[in-house]
Amino acid sequence: MADGPIRIVIVDDHQLVREGLAALIGSMKDLRVVGLSGDGAGGAAMILREAPDVALLDLSMPGTDGLGVLLRLRDGGSRTRVIILTTFDDDMAMLKASTLGAFGFLLKDLPREELESAIRAVHIGERVFRPTVTSTIREVLKPRRPDADRGQAIAPLTGREQEVLRLMAGGLGNKEIAFALGLSEGTVKNHVSVILDKFCAPDRTRAVLKAIERGLA
Repeated sequence: MADGPIRIVIVDDHQLVREGLAALIGSMKDLRVVGLSGDGAGGAAMILREAPDVALLDLSMPGTDGLGVLLRLRDGGSRTRVIILTTFDDDMAMLKASTLGAFGFLLKDLPREELESAIRAVHIGERVFRPTVTSTIREVLKPRRPDADRGQAIAPLTGREQEVLRLMAGGLGNKEIAFALGLSEGTVKNHVSVILDKFCAPDRTRAVLKAIERGLA
């Protein structure tokens, strides 16, 4: 990163939150807010245009949410280091965010000192995930050998399996997927089992991770 103040963009659909964060960060030495956005699409465009050092990104927003913004930034070749801010602890969201390139995942009620520390840590390339990640997520996030996935071709998914996989990635359970697709719960369970087999995954979390890594979810 270049010398000078750490340049920050804040993206949050709640005006009081983003303006409050901006005022808070403005009181921190060598940190400067260079843009505020109230929606995901506009925030992604602003980050790509302004190329800040760090972006604070709300997870839950109408329209393009935080994960959608991360996708746009990845596709746009952005080098901005993103910290996801959320009001709830969600392992799957944390996993998706990290896979899509987020450097941090923080609860919004963290103390001022922790926010400042997280911004500075992410700016120099460290990853900050609080609350502490679970053992499953920690295992997934461990650095892997460059050849770790070689030879692990995934059998093509049918159209129905792709639909089930997308809903799995959205956090839906078998009963909810069955309702959404007009299928029996037993049929959904069979589809999930086949998906896990095709991805050589021991559980839904690992299957969804592999799908995200390959752009399938």
